[in-house]
Amino acid sequence: MTRKKKQLPLLERVTITDYAAEGKAIARLDNAMVVFVPWAVPGDVADLQVRRKKHSFMEADIARLIEPSSLRIEPFCQHFGVCGGCKWQQVPYAEQLRMKQQQVKDQLTRIGKVELPEFRPILGSVKTQEYRNKLDFGCANKRYLTNDEIARLPHDESQSLKDRPAIGFHITGAFDKILPIDHCWLMDDLHNEIRHAVMDYAVGHQLTFFDLRQQVGLLRDVIIRNSNTGEWMVIIQFHFDRTSDATLSESQEQARGLLQHLTDRFPQITSLMYLDNQKCNDTIGDQQILTFHGNDHIIETMEDLRFKVGPKSFYQTNTDQAYHLYSVARDFAFSTQHATPGAQHSDLPLVYDLYTGTGTIANFVARQARQVIGIEYVPEAIEDAKVNSQLNHIDNTLFYAGDMKDILTDEFISRHGRPDVIITDPPRAGMHPDVVKTILRTSPQRIVYVSCNPATQARDLQALDADYRVAEVQPVDMFPHTPHVENVVLLIKR
Repeated sequence: MTRKKKQLPLLERVTITDYAAEGKAIARLDNAMVVFVPWAVPGDVADLQVRRKKHSFMEADIARLIEPSSLRIEPFCQHFGVCGGCKWQQVPYAEQLRMKQQQVKDQLTRIGKVELPEFRPILGSVKTQEYRNKLDFGCANKRYLTNDEIARLPHDESQSLKDRPAIGFHITGAFDKILPIDHCWLMDDLHNEIRHAVMDYAVGHQLTFFDLRQQVGLLRDVIIRNSNTGEWMVIIQFHFDRTSDATLSESQEQARGLLQHLTDRFPQITSLMYLDNQKCNDTIGDQQILTFHGNDHIIETMEDLRFKVGPKSFYQTNTDQAYHLYSVARDFAFSTQHATPGAQHSDLPLVYDLYTGTGTIANFVARQARQVIGIEYVPEAIEDAKVNSQLNHIDNTLFYAGDMKDILTDEFISRHGRPDVIITDPPRAGMHPDVVKTILRTSPQRIVYVSCNPATQARDLQALDADYRVAEVQPVDMFPHTPHVENVVLLIKR
């Protein structure tokens, strides 16, 4: 006999008091118990249905909104509350910025525990809609149905989600199902037209959609990118049926039909690419990507620089705001005397750009440096970085591929010179402790730390604190309507 699941309580007329991490809000009960609530706004009064209870906290959903907060606004997206992409649409943008500024301050203070200057006001995004240059849509033979949709289905149909294909976003907790997206506001509207064209063609020509559990089905994923030069890249990820030569040939023919349809219908697509992914996951970094039509890249510009962006290239997904983020990093990296026109080449600083990616920052700051040395783990990104230097006739950059802690050694520094400035832009996990130790031994005059995760940045600042003081802090909003925030810190040698 199975044990009956314990009924979790309904908390009545609870006031939401503050914001929490990951886009959630907080309520505090009389017994000091903390309740984390998604989609809520401070000032909301609501009945909360608890769905998880631990010793010191609970997680709950809004069962009934009794009194909306004075801060609450109407979300502009029809998918808000189900799609997890934009968790703060119900909050005015000015309030979002205030929350992000406070988030950075709290994390650097609470985790870093270092002396901090007065923070610069957060730089809000140039655009708050259609600000992304890349979106990735999953394809599945099982679409996600909301509780309301399931309730409206005939009883015999509600037992199965098969033969309900969808193109859209993955849902947390339902890894093999896709929420179909009608209209997404994160990118230029043409991407909605392209996505719907893929869906309509696939259904009309009876293309199979991927089943993540069974690892079968032709149409697997759609990546759409655009650039500020007006170019569009579409990458279709297929899963060809390799059971026999005949099934493989049929899969390839179906794929060609879809690709030709997109070529004919959308002249705006300047780079149409595809791949056959037989892996269990959708990552494409280790896959061969083929060009069906147009170029194998698109071009982004920043100031008078041009950057080649391939299907595997990392480029900041908010193009306009990336310029402001990198401008802050450049301003922090160079003193006034270094930026003075006519300065002698030998007077310019040697810069190390750690986690350089495709060399965007390295090439962006190269004119103010004697030399920029970029290090990145992904070999393809380093090749892109070299191409971007050549494209812009920049001859004072060097790029190396490899694990940061293995490349950035005392021998490497002895060979290339001790840097005057280190710019570091690590992944969310922050810098490896060995990298931090090497930076301390290297002893640059300045460190510019660009971070997409202020919590791990704060941890690294604490490790650097003995030798470096925090001189400037500049939060930058790259992702409106989400809790994510970038932060740039300038450290000066004590």
